[in-house]
Amino acid sequence: MRPSYKVTELLGDGIGAELSEAVHALAGALPVDLQFEPVDLTLENRRARRSAVYDEAVASVEANKVALKYPTITAEESPNQVLRRRLNLSVIHRPVYTIPGVPSNFRPELDVDIIRIATGGTYDDPGRRIGDSGAVSLRIVERQPVLEAARYAFTLARKTGKNVTSASKYTIQKATDGLFQEVAESVAAEYPEVPHHAELFDALLAKIIMKPEHFQVVLVLNEYGDFLSDMACGLAGSLGIGASANLAFDASAVVRVALFDAAHGTAPDIAGRGLANPTAIFLALSMLLYQVGEIRVGKAVKDGTLELLRRGVRTKDLGGSESTSSFTGAVAAEVAGRLC
Repeated sequence: MRPSYKVTELLGDGIGAELSEAVHALAGALPVDLQFEPVDLTLENRRARRSAVYDEAVASVEANKVALKYPTITAEESPNQVLRRRLNLSVIHRPVYTIPGVPSNFRPELDVDIIRIATGGTYDDPGRRIGDSGAVSLRIVERQPVLEAARYAFTLARKTGKNVTSASKYTIQKATDGLFQEVAESVAAEYPEVPHHAELFDALLAKIIMKPEHFQVVLVLNEYGDFLSDMACGLAGSLGIGASANLAFDASAVVRVALFDAAHGTAPDIAGRGLANPTAIFLALSMLLYQVGEIRVGKAVKDGTLELLRRGVRTKDLGGSESTSSFTGAVAAEVAGRLC
């Protein structure tokens, strides 16, 4: 009997429907039973049901402990921000690495785990206009989310033998970034075996391009992590290949719920045309499988997807000729072969 797991499936806009079809097709080739529980987060449904749709989503994720989310349109509110706030998702983990076979203008190999505080910064405050002459917004940094992110970053580095860089503008933003740096250094003291150094964020952006091998786990505040993650995906070749884990923790620093998603957007210009690249959502599914303890299956999904890219089996956005469905079929066959 196959092991069974309930997974909240947060349906999205644009190419979201095609990505969901691809995930279900791949899941059918796996030796585990993923019971998807759909919640419709399309813009149309959010406008029709308002807060009720988020109530449903939060209840489902809390019950199932893991969720897979497809890209959503940000209109009146950001679904990502609402879910992060209501589920207390304090940490975003985005691995970014060079993939053989994916065209890139960047020569050195990149392999970095970006650990981003998922809340606060200026993203929690939409700001307000001051007449016609100006505008203002609050920048919020809280100790607890920084503490959770820092402990996650250093634990990851200890397990993988990597170093940690904490990056901010603590010399200028002395209160907010200063608090971040203070917490990062206090956690670093709890992990004396993990190499750690602080870096000014603007300098980090230059250095990670010049010497990417020096940066392995990077801990950053909310906006900085947003900028850095997309820049790093660009260096690796495409936003279409990035996946993230959004994590909430219990009082013992154990992951309580986890939401996995693709880094890219809804791509309405190609929706319904069979051109969507499911690589990122497959890598997100791989991370989800790791989270539920299916290490072998999760590794097969990741390795199988990357191996096909290495061989040149790619969708058109990466210079290949595959459609969404043909690429999905190839990945499913490759993964099934690895799990025989």
